[in-house]
Amino acid sequence: MIGGWSVQTARLLLLPVAAGDLAEITAIKADPRVFAVMLGGVRTPVQSAAELAADISYWGANGYGIWMVRDRTDRRFLGLVGLMERPDGRGVALRFALWPEAQGRGLAREAASAALRYGHEQAGLSRIVAVAREDNFASRMVLGSIGMVAVERFLRHGHVMLTYESVTQPG
Repeated sequence: MIGGWSVQTARLLLLPVAAGDLAEITAIKADPRVFAVMLGGVRTPVQSAAELAADISYWGANGYGIWMVRDRTDRRFLGLVGLMERPDGRGVALRFALWPEAQGRGLAREAASAALRYGHEQAGLSRIVAVAREDNFASRMVLGSIGMVAVERFLRHGHVMLTYESVTQPG
């Protein structure tokens, strides 16, 4: 932890999204290699800008939200991680999306673990969920490796989805 809403891990720096991040956020959300399987799918530049504005407001209202995931050494943008209320009412969800070039090195696990810990310890969330497609083994491995447990299966747009959760005692 480095103070405020920013988080530092061994290899990463998680910084709350800000207006200056729009170009990088628009690029990752427009890339089907990253966002095709995300809730809502690939975004247009207009959608990305609107979501960024909402994400900045969300931080102010809740004290948690979406972080830019950056390499701690050179500040290179690696992806996004965060905690947001799901539109389907399942609860506050852990979300993560990294560039393909950043995948396969444990960075998603490191970022997701830090966000989950922040949610429980700093934001005081006793229950955090995450949703992954059943066939998205990489995301499921990340969620399992940080202690989240599959608790529900449901269908969305013809895909079997799994809901994971992490529950701590309030307090």
